[in-house]
Amino acid sequence: MSQATLGKNTRDQREPDGSGASTERSLAARALRALRNNMRQYGMLIALVLLLGLFQVWSGGDMLLPRNVTNIVLQNGYILILAIGMMIVIINGHIDLSVGSLAAFTGAAAAVMMVDHDLPWQVALAVSLLIGAVVGAWQGFWIAYVGIPSFIVTLAGMLLFRGATQILLDGQSVSPFPKGFQDISQGFLPEVGPNTNYHNLTVLLGVAVCAIALLQEWRQRQQAQAYELHVLPFRIFLLKCVAIVAAMMAFTLTLASYRGVPVILLILGGLLVAMGFVMRNAVVGRHIYALGGNRAAAQLSGVKDKRVTMLVFVNMGVLAALAGCVFAARLNAGTPGAGNLFELEAIAAAFIGGASMSGGVGTVLGAVIGGLVLGVLNNGMSLVGISQDWQQVIKGLVLLAAVGFDVWNKRRASS
Repeated sequence: MSQATLGKNTRDQREPDGSGASTERSLAARALRALRNNMRQYGMLIALVLLLGLFQVWSGGDMLLPRNVTNIVLQNGYILILAIGMMIVIINGHIDLSVGSLAAFTGAAAAVMMVDHDLPWQVALAVSLLIGAVVGAWQGFWIAYVGIPSFIVTLAGMLLFRGATQILLDGQSVSPFPKGFQDISQGFLPEVGPNTNYHNLTVLLGVAVCAIALLQEWRQRQQAQAYELHVLPFRIFLLKCVAIVAAMMAFTLTLASYRGVPVILLILGGLLVAMGFVMRNAVVGRHIYALGGNRAAAQLSGVKDKRVTMLVFVNMGVLAALAGCVFAARLNAGTPGAGNLFELEAIAAAFIGGASMSGGVGTVLGAVIGGLVLGVLNNGMSLVGISQDWQQVIKGLVLLAAVGFDVWNKRRASS
């Protein structure tokens, strides 16, 4: 055999290895590019996972105990509800400082209706949500139609409803509440079926949610391909799906090994799906993003900015009322001091979850993730014995880092 033929055969044998290595490098590069392009979306999710891992080790395994995971959900349910509404307000280019005081007022109103006037808890809840809607419309009117900045209007609302709560309760706590109302914040799904050492209904619900999530991921991929948009490499897409299922089933089995799914988690899930659909698919959702991104251009395009802003604040008022009722149900009392600093927690959750100071950016899921980051920080630092003073310092630094990341990301994108 000639030397040239031998050299050709040697090259032919090596080419598959080189091609395979090149393919692997290409996949890694595409995955890294996808992660970089979606850093706002995935950054806080990665941070949440890292926080859970850190506190799991630091607390000696207490962080991810089923009872503690359930407590995190129960303790932060009302903040997550507020964070969803606050994210939409910030996307629209506004802010709402009154949500804590409004939550306190509506919780107090529900307490007075149930305890002092013996109204059924369902009626008290419905009237409280209606009060929230009316307050949201009232504040939205001053902002959208009169043109007063949202900071001023909601600051006035914060003072007004804090005082109104004190007047309504006469400085006293009102309790106790009917069992049905308490279950809004303290209840769990009932147990059904044979004894399997797990909460059967929770496991079935978790499997159903996994199936829906996978179907949604596949549909989004197909739609992106149909419009010739960038999609993840198929291998990376499969890894993403496996990670989603693994995370959801781990969470499901953790809840199922204690008392099952809390009622507040079902409420949050419903809000996440409904608000996420509106913001992604509904016309009003696109208008909210457009107004937050460039209000003048949106107005020239025919967006009815006053009506959209009014709807945003009505939605925020309803969610604040719901959060107030959830918090009152958790305490089993309407108290004058309820809702203190809730607005700051909700604003922090929205910004940590990816909202932009200039508006037009953010997702409902991001608000929930941001709220969970704060909740895990609070719970984890309490587990390892960090004092309240240092907890506030650390949460302030986390918020500053999140907003700083937003500024850096914008500069990188514009350069």
